[in-house]
Amino acid sequence: MVHRRRVNLAAMMLLGAVLTLGGLAMTPAARAESGWNGRVRPPQYEGAIFPPWQHEENDDALYKGFVFTVPEVDDMADFHGDVNNPKLVLYIGGNYYFAVAPLVKAFGKQYPSYRCRIFVVTIPPGLLVEAMKAGGTFTVGNMTFTARPDAYLAGLKKVKELIAAGMLVGPPVAYVTNDLTIMIPKGNPGHITGLQDFAKPGVRLVMPNPAFEGIARQIEATLKKAGGTALERKVYEEGVKSGSTILTHIHHRQTPLFLMQGLADAGITWKSEAIFQEQIGHPISHVDLPAKYNTTAVYGGAVVKGAAHPQAARAWLKFIQSPTALKIFERYGFKPFKKT
Repeated sequence: MVHRRRVNLAAMMLLGAVLTLGGLAMTPAARAESGWNGRVRPPQYEGAIFPPWQHEENDDALYKGFVFTVPEVDDMADFHGDVNNPKLVLYIGGNYYFAVAPLVKAFGKQYPSYRCRIFVVTIPPGLLVEAMKAGGTFTVGNMTFTARPDAYLAGLKKVKELIAAGMLVGPPVAYVTNDLTIMIPKGNPGHITGLQDFAKPGVRLVMPNPAFEGIARQIEATLKKAGGTALERKVYEEGVKSGSTILTHIHHRQTPLFLMQGLADAGITWKSEAIFQEQIGHPISHVDLPAKYNTTAVYGGAVVKGAAHPQAARAWLKFIQSPTALKIFERYGFKPFKKT
């Protein structure tokens, strides 16, 4: 029974994300204000803004058969590859879903026996843990499948916690770092120049959810550096209560979606995510944060206890520290981890 509840929790969160993006999971007040009133209307946006943004490039399956992807309707953007008999299953915190394709491709060249046999899940780190506890079984909409992980990759602190808890096998591997930025719509209609603008009346924010997004801890620390506890509470307590702050339901991939739909003026994300959005031509930009306010994250990984493919997991952990992998990460603003 507990096992089933965990699976259902993950499924409900994923479903909630889809409904929110479609404009269906609004509060009654929001529905009244928008004029929705239970009537379905044609979307007022460009369908191309919805993921998957890389047009099957994140799927390294050798045979893809009949391709059936409908943005916002039939779309599983956080599941990459062929789930049938993979030789390596990776659970990667969604902070670099956009780097999965080039990393997997480069790994396949270096380790040909794993080419086209890798399956990757990129939902938030906390939800990946729930999936591990559920035996690697997912239910998304009407589909249920199982993909037990061989390696888990997220923030180094989280990886160390899971090693201590007995879910992962040490030693942990640290490989890159990332900084925060303010993501904004191109043209900056909200006139956001820094974190202090988050406290101005009328500013609408979209922020990662502290319930399952590790980035929220770094964001809260950054807000306190810039404006003390008052600014952190303004964004994450008062803003949520008043509706001026929207919390993501599943992923900070939602941040650019809300910005492109005109539902928010700004949101804090990892700088790499803003760079990726700009690279693919979306109407997104960013405002750099001063170093004194910023927070740096260290990414780490480890083999999952009882992994079906531990040798493959160790090969991946070795690969992501290599010059080839680090060069890929650097395309998106990541920096190589250096021990101090």
